[in-house]
Amino acid sequence: MKTFDALVLAVVATPLLAGLCVGLPTRFGRDVTERFVRRLVSVALSATWLGSLAVAYRFWSGPEAALEVPAGDLFSLGDYTFGVSFLVDGAAAPMMLLTTTLAGIVGRFSFRYMHREAGFVRFFVLLCFFETGMLVVSLSGGLDILLMGWELVGISSALLVAFFTQRTEPRDSALRVFVTYRLCDVGLLVAGVLLHHYSHSARFSDAFGTIQWPLATAHLPARGAALVAIALTVAAAGKSAQLPASAWLPRAMEGPTPSTAIFYGALSVHAGAFLLLRAEPVLEEVPAVRAVIVAIGLLTAAHATLVGRAQADVKTSLAYASMTQVGIIFAEIGLGFYRVALLHIVGHAAVRAWQLLRAPSFLRDTRAVRDALEGDEWVRGRHAELVLPERARRWLFRLAVDRFHLETLFDRFLVGPALRLACWLDGMERRLAATFAGPPAELRPTGPAPTEIPEPAPESAPERS
Repeated sequence: MKTFDALVLAVVATPLLAGLCVGLPTRFGRDVTERFVRRLVSVALSATWLGSLAVAYRFWSGPEAALEVPAGDLFSLGDYTFGVSFLVDGAAAPMMLLTTTLAGIVGRFSFRYMHREAGFVRFFVLLCFFETGMLVVSLSGGLDILLMGWELVGISSALLVAFFTQRTEPRDSALRVFVTYRLCDVGLLVAGVLLHHYSHSARFSDAFGTIQWPLATAHLPARGAALVAIALTVAAAGKSAQLPASAWLPRAMEGPTPSTAIFYGALSVHAGAFLLLRAEPVLEEVPAVRAVIVAIGLLTAAHATLVGRAQADVKTSLAYASMTQVGIIFAEIGLGFYRVALLHIVGHAAVRAWQLLRAPSFLRDTRAVRDALEGDEWVRGRHAELVLPERARRWLFRLAVDRFHLETLFDRFLVGPALRLACWLDGMERRLAATFAGPPAELRPTGPAPTEIPEPAPESAPERS
């Protein structure tokens, strides 16, 4: 194995191994101290960041437009072989560096922020798994490998939203986030199946004909390219909180501040946009889908701007601000400005992560600004006041306070039916398991089988003398 290939594999595997080393002892009942977690995770995050720097330097200093790293085969079935490969190109290298840099900063911040928290170990296990998932998404050489990292990002996100288990609101919010992810991730699974059907492989080098980005072309028929593009758009909209699947993002603010900073301000919320950047060859073949992506992005940006101006807490306001910027990024991708969109992702992720990490100090900063103004009114932008009449402004304000009733509609027509279906399937599974397994263990006899007691013989009548 080449040195570069081994370095790429080490970058992906290091945070996963750190998470396992921290989490497995607690799984078997052994106590893990904060000092051990802090030292191990610090070494893992630092090593991953240094490795990503070396990988990016090797790629940008070389003449190759892209570097493919084979990692072996998982299994073979007949003529088909499921191979694992990673790809370092113009899109993967910046996203990899962004992931490792922000994970290191947030991890360092969290050592003090989460000190003496009951779920200290659990937080860093999920943080390591999340970084692994984002690295797999960034460096995957095929859609099936990307799906693995995609699911790891989703489950770690939902578990960190439900981090504070002593309250019911985080658990309910995590459930809604998880259901939204599950419903929209079907699009990514369908896209992978369609790629296998039309190109007999989900590897980007086979499906797109080349691994150069962003000038690749998809070798797919017109119908297949359209179906793949639609499926990927559904998956990307769900992960990046775009309309109509945007109601989950404000609820995700229930998690700890460091996790909201790296997930919904920096990395996870941009995963859908990165998926569209990776699928750029397919989007180039279907202009109609690109127009739909532009419409989704602009509508989401307008919706999030109006709703964000009516929010009373800083984290929810920042969540809608993130939604606005991601909507603009979607519009840039739909218009074909792929390099601009990638630069926008990097810049917005850095700024929004800093803002969310500073969110607990926002009130103090606001008071300091007002004191510096010496009583003058601190006026935000009044763009709507300049172009809309008063009646329209009041109507929009009422809708913005209610968040355009999007959460109510989403819960009633999407999350609610999905939860009822899941409960019904769970009940059916339990009834079938009980039918085939017999009575419960606590009702089964545990002693030896009882022996039959012979019935006493009937007494004969006494003889008369």
